[in-house]
Amino acid sequence: MQITFIRHLPTEWNKKKWLQGKKDIGLLPITEVFQKEITKNQKLLIKLLPFDVVLASGLKRTQQTAHVYGYEPETEDLLNEFDFGPFEGLPKQKLIEHYGKNWIENPKELVLGESIKSLEERIILFLERYKSSKNILVFGHGTWIRAVLSYHRYGHINNLNKMIVENNDCITLFINSGGLDID
Repeated sequence: MQITFIRHLPTEWNKKKWLQGKKDIGLLPITEVFQKEITKNQKLLIKLLPFDVVLASGLKRTQQTAHVYGYEPETEDLLNEFDFGPFEGLPKQKLIEHYGKNWIENPKELVLGESIKSLEERIILFLERYKSSKNILVFGHGTWIRAVLSYHRYGHINNLNKMIVENNDCITLFINSGGLDID
């Protein structure tokens, strides 16, 4: 199976470096810089066609991104962003100051609006649910994508905060019977 993830385009809260989580924030207008990146990603996606399924989370920023790319996605709530609880709408730095090294080194033990462990369970359920698909396109969220990358590389998501996935990044994973491979 092949899964291509595209992190949603920027929102006002991304611009301010505020945590969005489950808050349903819409996209900013598309800048010329992002339009060039979208065009580059679209050329890559053409090479990956056909997709068995195109998915987006239940939050409008991923669905709007899919529409900008010219896709009408199915909604999959397993893809919803991590719930940052009381930190949603606050600068990410506040969360880092509060949890210190645990946010980077051992987030799996933390519980905010949901536990990091429940995020991992959603990822495992997602991979199980779509394992019969050959080629999937997912419009998703930064924490979710970093978590699946950590799961791929380490067999758990505890290293998700040691990675960076920018808005509009396009990442393809290859899953075989031996596990995940990344391109």
